[in-house]
Amino acid sequence: MPNYPEWVIAYFGIAKAGGVVVPMNTRYKTHEVEYILNNSEAVALVMTDAFVGIDFIKMMNDLRGKIPKLKSVIVFGKPEEDMHEFYEICEKGKDWENDKDFEERRKSLTPEDCVFILYTSGTTGNPKGAMLSHNNMGTNARDVTGVLKTTEKDRFLLAVPFFHCFGCVMGILGSIIYGASMVPMLVFKGKEAMELVEKEKISILYGVPTMFVLELEAFRKYGYNIDSLRTGIMAGAPCPVEIMRGVMEEMHCNVCIAYGLTEASPVITMTRFDDPVNKRVETVGKPLPGIEVRIVDDLHKSVPTGSRGELACKGYNVMLGYYKMPEKTKEAIDEEGWLYSGDLAVMDEEGYISIVGRKKDMIIVGGFNVYPREIEEFLFTHPKIQNVSVIGVPDKVFGEVVMTYVIPKEGVNLDPQEIAKFCKGKIANFKVPRYVKIVDQMPMTASGKIQKYKLREEAQKLLETGELKPLKLK
Repeated sequence: MPNYPEWVIAYFGIAKAGGVVVPMNTRYKTHEVEYILNNSEAVALVMTDAFVGIDFIKMMNDLRGKIPKLKSVIVFGKPEEDMHEFYEICEKGKDWENDKDFEERRKSLTPEDCVFILYTSGTTGNPKGAMLSHNNMGTNARDVTGVLKTTEKDRFLLAVPFFHCFGCVMGILGSIIYGASMVPMLVFKGKEAMELVEKEKISILYGVPTMFVLELEAFRKYGYNIDSLRTGIMAGAPCPVEIMRGVMEEMHCNVCIAYGLTEASPVITMTRFDDPVNKRVETVGKPLPGIEVRIVDDLHKSVPTGSRGELACKGYNVMLGYYKMPEKTKEAIDEEGWLYSGDLAVMDEEGYISIVGRKKDMIIVGGFNVYPREIEEFLFTHPKIQNVSVIGVPDKVFGEVVMTYVIPKEGVNLDPQEIAKFCKGKIANFKVPRYVKIVDQMPMTASGKIQKYKLREEAQKLLETGELKPLKLK
């Protein structure tokens, strides 16, 4: 379900009844939906009937026999006979004050209970379900929007999706904790976002850098009256310094940078209003209250100030673990409670942190995390593919997009456009490769591993010379 008010109703209803919310990306297709519903052992699905051309009713009819634990499908829109209509279900709960079962459930809940399982794409194939508690999310939301000095007079424009921590923790919970208003967008467009800021007198603007790029462009072109705009958060991907400066100086939006990850509920560090300008545009700030941060080497020993290493954090915000994946949880969180981010960072003498790279081989497409291994494993199911390697390449709009190198099986012809056709409808659009290079070999290490850095170097040259052409994805 996209950013409908019904998303918020379901979110709090499930949580208050003692259930666990498992949000799903609205762009996911059958392959991803089947995995997450089965892995999370979902007993009910709340959805809309269709969105942006995706027929969710048909998708669920195709999958129903493959998800044995799913008992109920609740539809906002037009359900089929064996499904339930959203507001009919709401009617059944109107007498909640006299419902003994509900009261017992409510009393049994604790702040440390898991209330949320958010799936993050895995570096080793299938996504992992990060289990977050009421305390994880509520405290993080309070502290994040506290930095923004939020009050009940504020109005948030939430174009970031509710299924993402940015939307559901920093957005929904962050605004509700202070009694502020939400203005959600279903599909982001820069011009429409600026129109809403003007019309609805938005004071707080959220977005990944890609969104701010398009909003700044629209503002420069059309000159909206956005005097109501006070602050906001730019997060989800590395933030270009020139965009930060443009938003602050031209739009007069005193925006903060936030850094984090789903497993950290999600925000670890933020810039503050009283930080020097260079720190606000060149770093991701300092840790939130109650969160410790250190920069470590491969042996998890702290590195000297100013040295590059992996960012680790410890505190109330660290997830409960990955659902049904104890070994993966141990890899992410050590015995002392330190969560290892996989991101490379540097901490200066004043405690400000800069993110300088990614230890994990992750691609960020317009704020969405994409892990090459997941796409590689999917592409390996193509009957003509012998070997494949997925990398990220620069893109002016999305920051990065997916590119794949493919070695076809011996004696077969493989056209790059076939890859796009194979992916369509099976994996989310932002994961579909925008570029495909057919090769007969790839650079390898002595131990037989593909040297991705060499592929990135070659891809960069091919993009610069114009030899690499984007695929037609529609």
